[in-house]
Amino acid sequence: MVAGISVADEPSFALSSAQNELAEKITQKTMELNYVEAFNLARKLRLENDGVGCVFQNIIRVSMYDDKGDTTSLKVAAKNLETCKTEGLWDALRNFEIGYVLTETGHSVKGAMQTRSAANQFEDAKDYESKAFYAIYAYYVDNSFGWLPFKSDNREAYLKILDSGSLRSARFWPLFLTPLIWMHYDRKDYKTGLSLAERGLKKAPNHPVMLQIKADMLYRLERYGEAAAIYEKSAADYLERTGKSIRYWCSVLNLIRIYHDAGDDTKSQEQREKLNDPDYQKLKKWMPGSLIDDLTDRKLI
Repeated sequence: MVAGISVADEPSFALSSAQNELAEKITQKTMELNYVEAFNLARKLRLENDGVGCVFQNIIRVSMYDDKGDTTSLKVAAKNLETCKTEGLWDALRNFEIGYVLTETGHSVKGAMQTRSAANQFEDAKDYESKAFYAIYAYYVDNSFGWLPFKSDNREAYLKILDSGSLRSARFWPLFLTPLIWMHYDRKDYKTGLSLAERGLKKAPNHPVMLQIKADMLYRLERYGEAAAIYEKSAADYLERTGKSIRYWCSVLNLIRIYHDAGDDTKSQEQREKLNDPDYQKLKKWMPGSLIDDLTDRKLI
C-alpha cells in the first residue's frame, strides 16, 4: 500500500503502527524542545516513508523558528517543503505548511493561495485530522464574511472540530491547539483561551511559546501581575537560551504595555529603553504586526 493512500484508494493520513509511533514521538520531542532527538526520529521515519518524514523534518524546523527565532530554519523549511515527495493528505499537509511559511516570510498572498490549495485537498476527507486542518482555513473564511447577510456561518462548528482534534491527535495536537487558542483570543474569549493554553502546558510543561500565549490571555484578563511575571521570566530565559532573539523582544514589547496598563510607567519606560538597541532594529520586521500596531497606536513605542 502506498503511504498516504488507503486500501479503498481514498486519501488518508494512515501510517503503519511503527511509522505512526515515530510521528507521535517526533511531536513529543519537538514540544520538549529536544530538536536533536526529534530530527533523529524524523530521519528514521524517512527511511520508512520518505515523504512523511520530510514533512515532519520541516515541521520541526518551523517549530524551531517559532521558539528560538531561528529564521534560517524557516527559510530552509520553505525550500525543503517544495521538494518533499508526498501523496494524498500528506501532500495537503505539505501545502498547508508551505502556506504558513510563505505568510511568515511576508508573502501573504502566495501563502493564502497555498493554504487554500491545501484546504481543497482536506475538504472532502473523512478522517478527524483532515477535518481539523480544514476547520482552520474554513473558520477564517467564515470570519471574513460573517458580517454578510444570508451567509452561512459555521465558526462554532469549526471550533468544536479543532477542539476535538487537539484532544485526539497525538501527532498534530500543537498544530490544532495553537490556532484554536488564537481564534478564541480574536473573539475576546480570553478565559477559554487561557484554559486551552493551560491544557497545552499540561501536555508540554513549561513550553516557552505556550507560556507566552498564556501570558497574553492573562494580560487581556487584566491579570497584569501574573502576565508580567511570565514575560519577565520568558525574557530572561530566552536571553540565556537564544540571546536577543525574536521571542526575547516579544517579551520586552509585551512588558511595555503590561506595565503601562498596570499603571507602572517606570517599569514600562525601563522596557521601552531596551529597544534602543541595534539588535532590536535588525529583528523589528519579524515582530508580530498586531503587537507593534497596538503599541504604536497607543504611542507606547
